[in-house]
Amino acid sequence: MRETPGRRPVLTDRLHHLLASVRLFDRRKPYVWDVTATVFWVAAALTDYASSGWRRTAQNLDVPDTHLVVLSLGFTLPLLWRRRHPMPVLLATAPFALVNSWSGAVLQAHLLQLVPVFSLALHRPLKQLGPAFLVVVLPLVPGALRYPLAAWDAAMGPALWGFALTALFGIAVRSRRDHLASLEERARRLAVERDQQAQLATAAERARIAREMHDIVGHNLSVITGLADGGKYAAGASPERAGQALDAIGTVSRQALADLRRLLDVLRDDDTATPAERTPQPGLTDLDQLVDSVRTAGLPVHVHTEGRATCPPGRQLTVYRVVQEALTNTLKHAGPGATADITITHGERGAVTVDVTDTGTGAPPSAPSDGRGTGGMRERTALYGGTLEAGPRPHPERGWRVRLYLPEETSQ
Repeated sequence: MRETPGRRPVLTDRLHHLLASVRLFDRRKPYVWDVTATVFWVAAALTDYASSGWRRTAQNLDVPDTHLVVLSLGFTLPLLWRRRHPMPVLLATAPFALVNSWSGAVLQAHLLQLVPVFSLALHRPLKQLGPAFLVVVLPLVPGALRYPLAAWDAAMGPALWGFALTALFGIAVRSRRDHLASLEERARRLAVERDQQAQLATAAERARIAREMHDIVGHNLSVITGLADGGKYAAGASPERAGQALDAIGTVSRQALADLRRLLDVLRDDDTATPAERTPQPGLTDLDQLVDSVRTAGLPVHVHTEGRATCPPGRQLTVYRVVQEALTNTLKHAGPGATADITITHGERGAVTVDVTDTGTGAPPSAPSDGRGTGGMRERTALYGGTLEAGPRPHPERGWRVRLYLPEETSQ
């Protein structure tokens, strides 16, 4: 049969599907199979009696027909309950096995005791197989003593070998069933864990996007607001400066729109975005442009840098966003006449310390309305094991201070 690579043969698929359907039907309506199997064994036992097939193994051919019929029914009818109560069924057939052995009829139907033995090995604790062995073998002892010459070949041998093989087969089926159940449970747990990981990844990505959107939109809108306010006051006294403010507003708006487009391009599933669009995050080299936009909005900013920048892109983005958020809060809350100072100190192996202070007198930005200002800065800092301090400057100094520290990179 030709097989498609990576796929089971069609016949095998159909067989698996058929077996699964049979098992499902049996679980839903177990009595149908129980009744069918019992009727089959009753018919087989009575057929053996009616065709005189029992005479080939009998040690006494003078057993009354009534005894033979009763023995045949005694071995088969209890099988109706073999799956739910295997040990009681085995005990119920034991008296018939004793009569069968003692009378010398040696009906082959006594081997049907192995059917509940299989159910015991499959569904019950294995320690019950010991008592079951005694229930199967002990009734044969009187017959072996009464008819010693043919007892082993006719009764004892088949019973002993049959019990051993049936018990082993039941244990094998049970082991395979338990193994499959464990594999299914493992697959289920892996599926649950995969879904949980997907949900966590989605939540983390949403938080990251929320931080980026807040930083981009919040900062640029603050700059635009400052430019608009300055342009309004300059409109009457200095139309030229009002025009400059409008030009700056247009520049900042286009920059914000470009940043948003690049951020959305990263989220696209197709491959049409260019590599530059896939890495739109700003770094330390973009701080000058950020500071210039804030200065244009009317906030004097002084920048001091110490050491040589060795931060990887991820850390650079964190530094940039923290400085951006700090300056945005200064624009919002510092009030007129405020100034800002930025000190960036680079250490070895990516370590960096950033201090952003202002001389404002406005309300502190400790509780932004959307909860993503200072909280977003702390989340970014925590990704690299750093610390972030934000609060009023110590007395007698005025204003607000934000201090970021990112430790050295640890070797993997």
